[in-house]
Amino acid sequence: MNTSSVDIILQILHYIFFGYAFAAILSYIILSVISGKETIEYIKKKSFVNYKDILSSTMSPSITIIAPAYNESLNVVENVRSLLSNHYVNYNVIIVNDGSKDNSLELLIEAYDLEREDYIINEKIKTKPLRAGIFKSKNPAFEKLMVVDKENGGKADALNMGLNISTNKYVACIDVDCLLLEDALQKMIKPFLEVTSSKVIATGGVIRIANSCEIKGGKLIDVNLPKNLLVQSQILEYLRAFLLGRMAWSRLNGLLVISGAFGIFDKEIAIAVGGYDTNTVGEDMEIIVRMRRYMEEKGEKYKVSYIPDPLCWTEAPENYKIFISQRNRWTRGTIETLRKHRKIGFNPKYGWFGTLSYPYWLIFERLAPIIETVGLLYFIILMVLREVRWEYALSFFILAYLFSVLFSITALYSEELTFHQYKKKGTGYKLILLSAIEPFVLHPFILYAAIRGNIDYYFNKNKKWGDMVRKGLTTV
Repeated sequence: MNTSSVDIILQILHYIFFGYAFAAILSYIILSVISGKETIEYIKKKSFVNYKDILSSTMSPSITIIAPAYNESLNVVENVRSLLSNHYVNYNVIIVNDGSKDNSLELLIEAYDLEREDYIINEKIKTKPLRAGIFKSKNPAFEKLMVVDKENGGKADALNMGLNISTNKYVACIDVDCLLLEDALQKMIKPFLEVTSSKVIATGGVIRIANSCEIKGGKLIDVNLPKNLLVQSQILEYLRAFLLGRMAWSRLNGLLVISGAFGIFDKEIAIAVGGYDTNTVGEDMEIIVRMRRYMEEKGEKYKVSYIPDPLCWTEAPENYKIFISQRNRWTRGTIETLRKHRKIGFNPKYGWFGTLSYPYWLIFERLAPIIETVGLLYFIILMVLREVRWEYALSFFILAYLFSVLFSITALYSEELTFHQYKKKGTGYKLILLSAIEPFVLHPFILYAAIRGNIDYYFNKNKKWGDMVRKGLTTV
């Protein structure tokens, strides 16, 4: 290959990488603008809503909270208490103890005065069998609580058990380690009650990080900024994702995922599509894509809504080993879902779902770590060949870094103007300073985890869900 051919190839690669970076940045800016407008509109509408009507009305739609639990002894009693403290009339709680090896079941039996009872399950979705059985409380104060003890089948299997047992119209699927705020259900159910031409099939909400927050009696007492740098960086990441991303996709009716930590679903449709897929580690994304595909193929108008209120707080990984394991799983779940539903991609038959949402997720989420890694390798090759134009390279890196910092500060500004959860003096300045170092603290590990996720998926055939070792939320 002669010198001119090499130069042409290098020039083409230059344009490819520059074009991809430009398109990614442009898409982030567009989504941020749409998210900002949607959030402002939501807050205006919220000021005219009397949530007490939804709260107190016995005609409010019935909801079942389904919370899978596996070795959650550190948090399970406290977090079940938070689920039972919700300010909503027509709901019940099903805790599915998915073959825990710790004393989670014993703690629940003691704390909530549970006793085993006979219960006929209408098994619309195949699941692992019961182990110790189904328990209800002898105490009238806990009449809304049901605990199901079954053989271990994974999170998706546990959620499917809850779908089989629930007799309510809607199901709220939540991680049992999450702390649900008292008004969460009435805010999340509101989109289902609005009269529109589109049927709401699911609603998601903002997830916040509860590490170092003070909790008492299952209630969030005080919001603190964690001292752990990794957890702080995840706070910024969550703000960007939820405030500057998902609000926009909700407006465009293009949401492909609702966080597995908390979401409400139309149970009839969730069962119609076969429930959660037990053969994927990304069950939260996969069921949304499948429900959307089901509605598209039926030709019915539908919507997946999103609520920007911080309604659910969860514990984030505090060390890099667990963090990388978590993000590895997220990567494998994304690959599995996009591959399973590849028929949707770039297919006009599925409307914006196929021609906008799926391509965006494929190009800027699924392929992003691969393209970034190839770009880094390409840069190293250029250095070896002494072909680097340093003035352009440095300009590119500086602009990418400054955009990353500015994007984080925009998310912080949006949080400050809207929900303002971090009220303590000096916290805002700490988060702004964190914006400057977060690209070096978090992003390299996200990239590494994503690449490992690709390797595990294609070569190691890793099907493990991934361990999430928890320290337990702070209680007072």
